[in-house]
Amino acid sequence: MKYDIDKIKDILPHRYPLLLVDRITYTDENHVVGYKNITINEQIFNGHFPDFPIYPGVMIVEGMAQVGAILAYEYCQRNDINFKDKLIFFASIDNCKFRQPVRPGDKLEYKIETTNRRNLMWMLGAKAYVDDKLVAQAELKATIRDKNV
Repeated sequence: MKYDIDKIKDILPHRYPLLLVDRITYTDENHVVGYKNITINEQIFNGHFPDFPIYPGVMIVEGMAQVGAILAYEYCQRNDINFKDKLIFFASIDNCKFRQPVRPGDKLEYKIETTNRRNLMWMLGAKAYVDDKLVAQAELKATIRDKNV
């Protein structure tokens, strides 16, 4: 399934300046692919770094997590769980590596796969690419919780 920005905003609670995915291009039960277009207009470049803008690694990891949240959304849809009453929280970030800088003009593509799932705890293998070159990777864990927790 493919999702445009309007559908993504229906799914994720994030908004500007922390909505870090522009489009979902592919999903299946255990995989999701999405991207963010990196432009010089990103507010973050005012401070990171004005003379040599580099998209921060922490933003890449957050973008991977947001794309990964689409897997949880689809799981809830398939299992008649009301996703509107849920939030997804980070549990851990492990083995995170940054391989090369991401710069304005890059299309940052996220490829996320479920590596394990126990009840509502998710383990994800996350990779980020620019022009088919691996720029970052991490093992992410997240949990789905009720909003009123």
